[in-house]
Amino acid sequence: MTHRINLKKEVFSMYEKLSSMEEELKKLILDAKIEEGFFHLLKLRASQINKCAYCVRLHTKDALACGETIERISVIPAWEETEYFSLKERACLALVEEITTISEKQVPKEVYEEAIETLTKDEIVAVEWLAIVINSWNRLAISSRYIVKE
Repeated sequence: MTHRINLKKEVFSMYEKLSSMEEELKKLILDAKIEEGFFHLLKLRASQINKCAYCVRLHTKDALACGETIERISVIPAWEETEYFSLKERACLALVEEITTISEKQVPKEVYEEAIETLTKDEIVAVEWLAIVINSWNRLAISSRYIVKE
């Protein structure tokens, strides 16, 4: 594998700003009353879409540590085909997926309307910021080639 410049080490001040956003995001999630385990499932789903092995491993472990079941974790890529997730969770997952793939079709009107009908304003704000922050982390880890070993 080609050696990559580690952006964290090169411009630590920018890394600290992203870390600060993560801390603020945790407060938004708590204020919106989104379960911590599900918070990691949302991050896991974005990381799967972005193919960020480092973050997929990290958020799988974090979700397990927060009490998420292996069943819910394992079906995240096919969540729409299961009954493991509530209406609110499904709206959150759809919103995270669309923000993660925003270059393909923006955020479709029907996905956002479903979010507005199902989620509170605080939940929408928290989930949108979650998608923005995890996508930033994914891009940092992928472009710097964070190593994933056994």
